[in-house]
Amino acid sequence: MNIKISKFGYYLPEKIQTSLELSPKIGKSESWILSRTGVSERHISDIDVDKMGAKAVLSMKMNTKPDLIINASGVGKQVLPDTSVFIQKALGWTGIPSFSIHATCLSFMAALVNASGLLNSGFYNKILIVSSERGSKGRNYNQPESASLLGDASACAIVEKDNERKSKINYWWMNTWPEGANLTEVRGGGTARHPHDSITSFDDNLFHMEGPKVYRLARKKVYKLINQILEENNLTRDDIDLVIPHQASGSAVQAYVKYGGFPKEKVIDIIATTGNCVAASIPLAMAIAHKNGQLKRGNKVLIIGTGAGLSAAGLLITF
Repeated sequence: MNIKISKFGYYLPEKIQTSLELSPKIGKSESWILSRTGVSERHISDIDVDKMGAKAVLSMKMNTKPDLIINASGVGKQVLPDTSVFIQKALGWTGIPSFSIHATCLSFMAALVNASGLLNSGFYNKILIVSSERGSKGRNYNQPESASLLGDASACAIVEKDNERKSKINYWWMNTWPEGANLTEVRGGGTARHPHDSITSFDDNLFHMEGPKVYRLARKKVYKLINQILEENNLTRDDIDLVIPHQASGSAVQAYVKYGGFPKEKVIDIIATTGNCVAASIPLAMAIAHKNGQLKRGNKVLIIGTGAGLSAAGLLITF
């Protein structure tokens, strides 16, 4: 599928919360936070996800508007209407079809693959994908590890057909193991824990994660996925120019070096200064890598990660 990401944009809120500043809120020391999460600081937004997404889009300085907007975020502004509608409104646009593709932390990857199909169908020519997350709003301070992981950010990309046929999606694979469904949750906001239900608690609207269990399950799945992608594409680790993982935690990102077998310089690692930005973490890492000159046109790139579910996905692209 010959498509290309022609532009990136991102927004990091000006307000920064260090792990030293966070430590009294969760009753843990700065050193404990750093050892458990690898996060030294995270950005905290005072504006909501729609306006954050709009800021990321405006940073691209586009000459023409897209003909489709896809919101690819883990947590929306509200249940209804769709967050993509509010992003379009915040941009001051109207008349552009908008919807969401939701796959928790893997939402950007899933949106990119779906955008490829829509572009190749001829229905659209220029698709805007926006991932905007305000993870700090969902922090549960009674769960110090997950509360110290989350940060706020938005990132976006313009996806178009590549008429030169140089950039493309080479391979896509995703799978879900629902035995991990209760390991990472926000239980409220739907039909299961409604405000009228007597069992619903305040914590149901906050982020819940059993980090060690998620890490153990995810590591096994991802290691197999790496080998599968390489074998099915007749590649070795040397053939991969860049690995862009979901920034789940410091140990999760470092696992691509320690267990995945990739050189440290090939693995994009931004989590120390951003935290886990949920679905925005992958496009944010891509945008920063592109800005810094690490992600270059023609690179063979492995985008990979896990999300609540538990789901795992791998996307091999020629950038």
